[in-house]
Amino acid sequence: MPIPQLYNIVLQMFLFKRLDRFILGKFVLIFMGAFFICLFVFMMQFTWKYVDELIGKGLTLDVLARFFYYMGITLVPNSLPLAVLLASLITFGNMGEQLELLAMKAAGVSLFRIMAPIGVFVAMLTATSFYFQNYTSPAAQLQLRTLLFSMKASSPAVEIPEGVFYTDKIPNINLYVQSKNAETGMLYQVIIYKTDQGFDRAQIVLADSGRLAVTADKQHLTLRLWQGEMFENLQGQSAPGLTSTGVPYDRETFIQKDFIIDFDSNFKEMDANQLAGMAQAKSMTEIETSVDSMQHRLDSIGKEHFDFLKRSTFRTIHLTGSDSLAYLALTKREHRSFDELLSVYSNNQQTAVEQSAAMAVAQQRADLEFRRDMTADTEGMVRRHWIEWHQKITYSLACLMFFFVGAPLGGIIRKGGLGMPTVISVGIFIVYYIINTSGMKLGRDGTINIAFGMWISTAILTPIGLFLTYKSNNDSVVFNAEVYQRFCRNLLGLRPKRFLTRKEVIISPPDYTKALGELDQIKAETEQLLQIVGKRRFTSYWQLFFKPMVDDGTPALADHLEAFVTELSNSQNHRIVETLNGYPQFFKREHIQIMRRHRANKILGIFFPIGVVLWARTNYFLRKLKNDCKKTLQVSEQLQQLLRNEIKNKISSGHS
Repeated sequence: MPIPQLYNIVLQMFLFKRLDRFILGKFVLIFMGAFFICLFVFMMQFTWKYVDELIGKGLTLDVLARFFYYMGITLVPNSLPLAVLLASLITFGNMGEQLELLAMKAAGVSLFRIMAPIGVFVAMLTATSFYFQNYTSPAAQLQLRTLLFSMKASSPAVEIPEGVFYTDKIPNINLYVQSKNAETGMLYQVIIYKTDQGFDRAQIVLADSGRLAVTADKQHLTLRLWQGEMFENLQGQSAPGLTSTGVPYDRETFIQKDFIIDFDSNFKEMDANQLAGMAQAKSMTEIETSVDSMQHRLDSIGKEHFDFLKRSTFRTIHLTGSDSLAYLALTKREHRSFDELLSVYSNNQQTAVEQSAAMAVAQQRADLEFRRDMTADTEGMVRRHWIEWHQKITYSLACLMFFFVGAPLGGIIRKGGLGMPTVISVGIFIVYYIINTSGMKLGRDGTINIAFGMWISTAILTPIGLFLTYKSNNDSVVFNAEVYQRFCRNLLGLRPKRFLTRKEVIISPPDYTKALGELDQIKAETEQLLQIVGKRRFTSYWQLFFKPMVDDGTPALADHLEAFVTELSNSQNHRIVETLNGYPQFFKREHIQIMRRHRANKILGIFFPIGVVLWARTNYFLRKLKNDCKKTLQVSEQLQQLLRNEIKNKISSGHS
């Protein structure tokens, strides 16, 4: 091929034309709106998950702004695939509903060419999503997790319950409030037990009412009490001469008394480096480096475990000559029963040996469990790192995968707007999310291989996307309800009834004399078929699946009958037309075979549970065929009488 022609082809492939700009213009606007909607939904879901960490912590606006900013960045990879799916469905649904897809296909533009500009845009989104997850998202994840842990560790505003001692958030103080007024902040019937100066200087305070507030610097609590008494233990300051039978205490009555309690309620952000080891805060290269380090540590621990087990299991047993039977049994390899070996010891010695053995086994078991837990924690960290490594790729490819699901699906459904496309896209995304989450959890627990668990959702939905693209390109009726209704009717043996009516205008009326002759022929074919199928009570299982049967009579009769009904339906006699509605519609081959290919029948016959159901279905159609033959003979006799009467009427009217 000459170089100029090749250059022109490349330009036509990669340069956007007016049609490409038109399609991209429709897609990009919808995609931007869908992306921000999806991001908002995911952010609200994330916020509700951690709402307990946000309420009542006294967080400033800058902390909340940072929290939502980092949250939005980390949720971008989750929002992109759903936005691509929703935008593809709406865009191609709109073009299908407005007949734009039909016009482009009529002009010779294939579906793949229509999808090409959006496909290039989505491919760029896929690369951007991967770069974002590998370089931008880890830093945002680290900052977000740091804020979350800091919020969780931050002391919330004190919320005193009624009727119970409150001991959770105020250090060294137990506070009891019988009732309170939420509007004024007043506390009534207050009991306080203070140990901030030590148990030797414990204080008990009883007050009629009080009020608790936080100081302006949020470093202390002020507790103002009215009308009460305070009792202080003076055991640590016992005076000389006092006996130990009584404990001295100090009693104080007050009208108003203030207490200052240490209570730091300011938000303190922890050091981000403390969480730098989590998998979400690392790029793919850093994950691989961390996994290598952890794998090396696991190998070292495994070698140490092996050496420990070898030392503890293959111990050298030292016996003296006094242990006569045991010594002889081990040195001379004589077979001795356990009771004989045990009989050389006294009861006290046996008890001591049993206790010593039990302690040794318990100690070894505890050591092995500790080593197992230590290894399991490291292995879990390795699996979590690999899950994050695979997830960076699968979430990026999900954009491209959902495009090849949403675009052809929108072209098939041909429904635009936010109604049906939104429902379908959310349903598809939920299926993907369930499969992906289940595979991730199974891989994280070590039940299945991590790569298999992380890629199973992609492996399931990718063939579906290719299938939908192929069907949409061929203008398939894969979502035509009538096709599935017809399939279900054929599967269950349900047939639509004939609904013929007398025509107002008839160009070529039927020849009744010829019709009588055809009726005789139809009756003869029906009687012959009835004699053949009437001899069979049922079709054997072996004959149905493994020995092909031939029946040319039923298809010939069905075709002949349909042609006769079509011809005679042009009659002006409404009684003849109504009688034609009584003819059944024959199933041609359902009574002798399941599948048209003999090999497929054999495969179905091998699977016995399925084969039995299909065998019963075939015999059901055989019985239905017999009834159809009888019904055909009955209707034919009625129709013959009507045709003879019609011929007589025409003859008599001609003579007159």
